[in-house]
Amino acid sequence: MSLIYGAVVVFLIAIVGSIIGALVAELPGLLAALVGSAVGFVFVGITALSVLLAARLTRDDPGSPLFFGVIMGAWLLKFAAFLGLAVALRDSVALDPVVLFLSLVAAAVGTVAADVVAVLRSRVPYIEPALPTPAADSTSGA
Repeated sequence: MSLIYGAVVVFLIAIVGSIIGALVAELPGLLAALVGSAVGFVFVGITALSVLLAARLTRDDPGSPLFFGVIMGAWLLKFAAFLGLAVALRDSVALDPVVLFLSLVAAAVGTVAADVVAVLRSRVPYIEPALPTPAADSTSGA
């Protein structure tokens, strides 16, 4: 669900950001908003894939150090990609830097909010119910 919520948020940011970017900075603003939203969506996908990979590698044991290692590795990958994109796109004349920055920040904040909503709406049991054992059923005695 986090991926769906994140995609909706990024789509809305792309639409609103494109309109505002086009009004403020014309074509470079429009393109910057779209690039910022696309980067936000890629980051949402990396987060979702890292959680799935971590869960599979640790057999659904979120307390495992490997689980945290995979999640932290994905976070470092996103951080390095963000820095690389910032350096690569900072002097681009095709993109408005202010609109790009604001759309990236909006995508980051919006996708974190979407992750929070997805976690709050998830149904995770607090306890594991005791399952009946075959030995308990055969004690009815006949």
